[in-house]
Amino acid sequence: MDSASGAGASDPNSGEGPSATGSAPAAEGSSPLPLSRYESQKRRDWHTFLQYLKNHKPPLTLSRCSGAHVIEFLKYLDQFGKTKVHISGCPYFGHPNPPAPCACPLKQAWGSLDALIGRLRAAYEENGGRPESNPFGARAVRIYLREVREGQAKARGIPYEKKKRKRHTVTATTSVVAASASPENVPAKVIQGGDAGGSGEGSGSGVAQTTTTTTTV
Repeated sequence: MDSASGAGASDPNSGEGPSATGSAPAAEGSSPLPLSRYESQKRRDWHTFLQYLKNHKPPLTLSRCSGAHVIEFLKYLDQFGKTKVHISGCPYFGHPNPPAPCACPLKQAWGSLDALIGRLRAAYEENGGRPESNPFGARAVRIYLREVREGQAKARGIPYEKKKRKRHTVTATTSVVAASASPENVPAKVIQGGDAGGSGEGSGSGVAQTTTTTTTV
């Protein structure tokens, strides 16, 4: 892939690396609200990606950036990774706790890359990009992340399990009470099913119907 040395990138989740470009000054007499950790990291990631495009050979503009360029960026970040990923020929391949060091490369962990893409995808649209042309949401990027996840799971012996959504059960009970006990207001089935020896006319009590609905979400 084309190199982009000097892009100033670092571990996308380390909190280190280049800071975002300065924001607009706050109004006089008011102090700006501090950014959340997520927003601060998103700004750093966005700045790092723009620097990568600028230093790319040949230079790239954001409008010409595709999913393939995003994948190149993710591979470029591997040089700053801190996660040991064993190669297939390593005796510790698939070993979650190797007893000794090895010469296998350090790479960005799948979880770090997945979170990074989520932040850059949001930053792209916040900076005027259209959702339908968002390169960080390209199918090729999703496939690449899935391959990284599966490959690292085998190499490290640590499977990545998807969190199961909790299922909630909601039960709703509805009660309907007849307005009066007069024969004309009582359902025909109830009138016909009166006392065994009676005529079924007004019993002097209301009629209640209860309906229970159970919904699982």
